[in-house]
Amino acid sequence: MTGPEHYREAERLLVGCKTQDGALLIEEGTAEVLAAAQVHATLALAAATALLSPVAAGGYDDDRDLRAWRAAAGKDHR
Repeated sequence: MTGPEHYREAERLLVGCKTQDGALLIEEGTAEVLAAAQVHATLALAAATALLSPVAAGGYDDDRDLRAWRAAAGKDHR
């Protein structure tokens, strides 16, 4: 999985643990789903952090991973 895919999976898992009003559902299995979402969010953060250094150092803007991150964060302007 790529960093953006981990990000999206964490979001998908979290949505499944909430009511329409956004309240957390407390039922059997919720803790496990929240733990899985946390793992995906952590992996996404690690991937984004690893990506930041080369982008900042190289100043390039046309990297495939960078475009994927922009799309995952809803910031894809291309």
